[in-house]
Amino acid sequence: MLRRTRRRVGGEVPVASTADIAFLLLIFFLVSTTFPKDKGLAIVLPAPAEQVEVSERDILHLAIRADGVVEVRRGESRQVQEVRPREVEGLWRQESSSNPGLVAAIETHPQAPYRFMVDVLDALESASARRISLRVLEAEP
Repeated sequence: MLRRTRRRVGGEVPVASTADIAFLLLIFFLVSTTFPKDKGLAIVLPAPAEQVEVSERDILHLAIRADGVVEVRRGESRQVQEVRPREVEGLWRQESSSNPGLVAAIETHPQAPYRFMVDVLDALESASARRISLRVLEAEP
């Protein structure tokens, strides 16, 4: 008698379509994922031809040095006070309570890292400052 041997079905998982499934999942997640948009700094710029005259006594000069120290000068005074960027918020609140029309004039040294200016802007925004002037100091020869 001839004995027929039965073929045993192997216990293997077919992997031929695994790459297709992985590719489809990759496409699905790339299409369905949303990436947050960078908000940046919200600054409202005046019209190009618009110039506003401001009295010198209504200006709080904030000069940001290359090492991050902020030199504060009030109006026409020549007296300079040195503060850290995080101290600008309290200083602005104190000064603006006595002069509601105060303008913050931020002058940044060309060699100062950008984060120092952003720290000062953030402090002024936290203190609800709405009138801000920005400029870069001239490089020293």
